[in-house]
Amino acid sequence: MKNLLLVFVGGGFGSVLRYLIGKQLNSIETGIPYGTFLANILGSFFIGVILGMAAKHDAINQNHTLLIATGFCGGFTTFSTFVYENHLFLKSGDFFSFAVYTCVSFIVGFLLVFLGMFLAKSF
Repeated sequence: MKNLLLVFVGGGFGSVLRYLIGKQLNSIETGIPYGTFLANILGSFFIGVILGMAAKHDAINQNHTLLIATGFCGGFTTFSTFVYENHLFLKSGDFFSFAVYTCVSFIVGFLLVFLGMFLAKSF
């Protein structure tokens, strides 16, 4: 039950922060979802750092990992919104934005997970 509560609390904070970032940064004029992109790449970096620290240091225990990596990062990042925004690009015929947003999101996301893990293990 404690594990569920940790994921629930972390996920709630992550979701609220993602909502606030999206509300501020997603552009209605251009349709470019800057907020979702920022949340996803920051979440990728954070999860890399947390999992890197968990792998190297005993300071990050299973409870911290559940709260921050599974809960917060899981609520903060969003695959469903990412897919929906790509659907909107395709529906409007904006294939260029679709391709750029998809490719850049995946490439930068992967790179930041690896960078976060590398930095966490280096210190």
